[in-house]
Amino acid sequence: MTIDYDSIIKTIAALTEGETDAVALMATLVCELHHADDRFDWTGFYRVTGPEMLKIGPYQGGHGCLQIPFSRGVCGAAARTGDVQLVDDVDAFPGHIACASSTRSEIVLPVRDGSGDIIAVLDIDSDRPAAFTGADAQGLVEILRLVFGRLRG
Repeated sequence: MTIDYDSIIKTIAALTEGETDAVALMATLVCELHHADDRFDWTGFYRVTGPEMLKIGPYQGGHGCLQIPFSRGVCGAAARTGDVQLVDDVDAFPGHIACASSTRSEIVLPVRDGSGDIIAVLDIDSDRPAAFTGADAQGLVEILRLVFGRLRG
């Protein structure tokens, strides 16, 4: 099964309506996304908790890394550049951090609040190579904008 973005956007909008706590929003979003697509082996947030530092937030799947500096890995690249990272082969990504040996591909998206500040990254790993597409990036960016764009820093 692959994710139906139109449907999940409606579900997530209904589930998160009126909620303003970022961690509660992250937990709800991760649960919905992780169970919506069998390509998603690990789904979670890394929160910006200090200068140039990400720390694990709500997630589904095996253990994740506890902290990731902006200078390292795919998550760090998304936080540092503010750009979606779509990685078909994690072994070919310079500086990839192997939190799970099963990960073959991943997509990481910056999470911005209503002020445009990056407050986290959404990291989705797959045990399949080249599991993610531009359509995934587009759908996930829309979900993140809908859910976190209303928050103020």
